[in-house]
Amino acid sequence: MPQVVIFMGSISDEEKMRPCSDLLKQLGVDHVFTVSSAHRTPERTARLVEEYEKAGAQVFICAAGLAAHLAGAVAAKTIRPVLGVPLTASSLGGMDALLATLQMPPGFPVGTLALDKVGAKNAAWMAAQIIALHDETVADRIRVARQGFKDEVEEAAARL
Repeated sequence: MPQVVIFMGSISDEEKMRPCSDLLKQLGVDHVFTVSSAHRTPERTARLVEEYEKAGAQVFICAAGLAAHLAGAVAAKTIRPVLGVPLTASSLGGMDALLATLQMPPGFPVGTLALDKVGAKNAAWMAAQIIALHDETVADRIRVARQGFKDEVEEAAARL
């Protein structure tokens, strides 16, 4: 049973979103990583949201570029948290996707992360933190990882 579902609007988004899936694996968070488009396959997107929600998914992560309506389309179909990762895919440098992901109507929020790989990683961290509210094992893994970040800074400072 996936706890988190990662949707990408296109297979060409995989390189930017792979770090999200990799980090969820490292944290032991069961997830699905797939392609579904708000525009090209709206019926598939709606069906998958319903199926995964019934199967127990707790968080949806949606990554898209250009008009970036995927996160909004998913938010319209679920009351589970939806995290959006805008992707750079046009000459606008991702600003189009960022604004499309940010500007949701009241009642259908999307937690919007940074662009591309940084956003992908932070979406995984945010999803894991949401899961950790009710899963102490995941919470412990997050604590260990954060301690590792602290240790790296201390070690770097000591080497200077």
